[in-house]
Amino acid sequence: MTATWIYMDAVAEVARLAGDIAKGYYGKDPTIRTKQDGSPVTVADISAEQAAREWIELRFPDDGILGEELPAVRTEAARRWIVDPIDGTYTFLQTVPLWGTLVAVAEGENVIAGAAYFPALDEIIVAARGEGCWWNGSRARVSGVADLAEARLVTTDARFMRDAARRERWMRLQDGARTMRTWGDCYGYLLVATGRADIMVDDVISDWDGAALMPVITEAGGEFTDWRGRATAFGGDVIATNANLAGIVREILAPSGTDSLGQLGSEALATVADAATSARTIS
Repeated sequence: MTATWIYMDAVAEVARLAGDIAKGYYGKDPTIRTKQDGSPVTVADISAEQAAREWIELRFPDDGILGEELPAVRTEAARRWIVDPIDGTYTFLQTVPLWGTLVAVAEGENVIAGAAYFPALDEIIVAARGEGCWWNGSRARVSGVADLAEARLVTTDARFMRDAARRERWMRLQDGARTMRTWGDCYGYLLVATGRADIMVDDVISDWDGAALMPVITEAGGEFTDWRGRATAFGGDVIATNANLAGIVREILAPSGTDSLGQLGSEALATVADAATSARTIS
């Protein structure tokens, strides 16, 4: 077994461990407090992350750990584990089953392996560099959709409230797609990696969100970049697509790889216009 396979198995094990602990609080009105950024955190988040950290400390005591809820440790370590115990805490609190537990291992900016576990659905997707992407034990692949008018678009929050320019570009993309749904947070990336959606966009994402999801998308044959076109899990925002749609989606959302509102090229504008005309409304 290669070192990469070892880490792929490890992130899956940690994600299952932490996710099952969180699931024990699911639907049971766990204690909630509000963090400084205004987002909620529950006893389920804390308990799940503590369990993940204990597992890592026992087996990889020299590695760093970055988690959403607890202080980072060994920040100068060459290798670090990145944990989000509950991605989609609002979803969790509303007893909607699309929340997940995310675990990744990275060396610097290079993510070695990542796993996303969905305890309420009993689904897990795991990937490692060069080892493929695996969904419930079977190989996962992105779709082959190449026409924006046939594309299924998902996001976490379609309002894009922090940036009017991004919101305008998002609406261009949305109007050209076949469907748009907000089955977001980490579950949207699972849908893209398994070919059930074609495009997932997030305006804001944290390191503990993106780290696990980048290898899931890329090893399934897709593309995962920030809005500036950089192949990184740590850019603060994400555009994830199948390979066929990557170019046109980025040209609409971030023309010329920039993140400022500009004139779309004539070909991109024509594509969006044509797609909007032919897009189907599906309930």
